[in-house]
Amino acid sequence: MEDSPIARSTLLDQHLGSATTVSHVEVRRISISPFTVGGAHTHNGPVFGVIESGSATFQIGQEDQMILRAGDVFYEPADVVISKFDTADEAVVFLGYFLLGEGAAPEITFSP
Repeated sequence: MEDSPIARSTLLDQHLGSATTVSHVEVRRISISPFTVGGAHTHNGPVFGVIESGSATFQIGQEDQMILRAGDVFYEPADVVISKFDTADEAVVFLGYFLLGEGAAPEITFSP
């Protein structure tokens, strides 16, 4: 049996719930400058992302915060507060995959 020249690794397997209806996905490259506090926010649909370069402190609600670095993947559930997506002394660039229902556009709502 030959070794395959293709390797596959599962980086994230996220359950979305049976009520999630997705008709399209919008992919955005997002750049955030160093020393930026993203602020608590929510999205109108689930967001998946992968860090291309740099790093960010990431926190969902009151869960433990983590540092995301190049190659890391993350998930932001719909209508759940993302407490932190902050940069320190380096910028971050990531691809965001916005899962959207029919006719919907990605929305971000900042918490007061």
